[in-house]
Amino acid sequence: MRSWQVLDHGEPRTALTLRNTDPPCPRPGQVRVKVGATSANFADVLLCRGSYQVAPELPFTPGLETCGVIDAVGDAARVDLLGQRVVGQPVLPRGGFADYALMDSRAVLPVPAFICDTSAATLHLTYLTAWLALHRRGEMTVGDVVVVTAAAGGVGLAAAQIAMAAGATVIGIVSGADKKALVESHGVPTVIDRTGGNVIEQVQAASPNGGADIVFESVGGDSYQEATKYINFEGRIVVVGFAGGTIPQPRLNHAFVKNYTIAGLHWGLYWKHRPDIVRAGQAEIFALFHDRMISPVIARTLAIDDVADALQDLADGRTHGKTVMAL
Repeated sequence: MRSWQVLDHGEPRTALTLRNTDPPCPRPGQVRVKVGATSANFADVLLCRGSYQVAPELPFTPGLETCGVIDAVGDAARVDLLGQRVVGQPVLPRGGFADYALMDSRAVLPVPAFICDTSAATLHLTYLTAWLALHRRGEMTVGDVVVVTAAAGGVGLAAAQIAMAAGATVIGIVSGADKKALVESHGVPTVIDRTGGNVIEQVQAASPNGGADIVFESVGGDSYQEATKYINFEGRIVVVGFAGGTIPQPRLNHAFVKNYTIAGLHWGLYWKHRPDIVRAGQAEIFALFHDRMISPVIARTLAIDDVADALQDLADGRTHGKTVMAL
């Protein structure tokens, strides 16, 4: 089979090599999935660089959001899973940028027939990150003002859609006129281009209550520091990543004086502690997709040969929406 493997850590274009390998055999409790589609996430870039929170031994195959059909099961896995089309997070080192991937049999979710492989591969990790960050960690309610940093990215657009579907007022932040136009074209009512002036003042002026009740923060660095200035009393800054490359150092005295909450999200921990919430969230995401309340923004569909270049584009900030490998 074909599989992209990281042989040495580095930028995706140099770290990844497309190799011919034997299909993996599922271990006890695992299933093997014939990959239909795998979407690219910034976590895959971090895996290539060796800076992700999980550090698999070399060589390994990245790809953390995959849809496909189960064609083999290991010991202690349910035999009735054979032939089911599922979505899930592959178990490293056998990730989804390959013809076959391995998954934990307890963490696969059936995909309804009305969702194609390509869409399903964007409705799992990406949308669950947004759903859990906003509904669980941010305790979002109708009427909240939700600011989404990096709103033109895959997870940012997902967060904006999830928030709008829940009746929140959404303000997106982007960098550049093209990204602003993209986010506006997907129904986000207010989009701020950070190249156009002071972001804090722009958010405060655009918000109906003078600030943000929830900030979906995925950039880090200056973006996080800005959020601490425009967050409202009893607001929630939900930290989901550091795509800008700089991990901020929160001033807890500032959170104390201003009465806001800093919440982190590592959504994979919900499989360990609250799998019922993951399944409920995924069911709601599929229902929202069915009702056309959300729609993944798939900017590019590519063949397996183009994965390394596509991940490099993601690393360099040249992507809008989601990039998906479809087989």
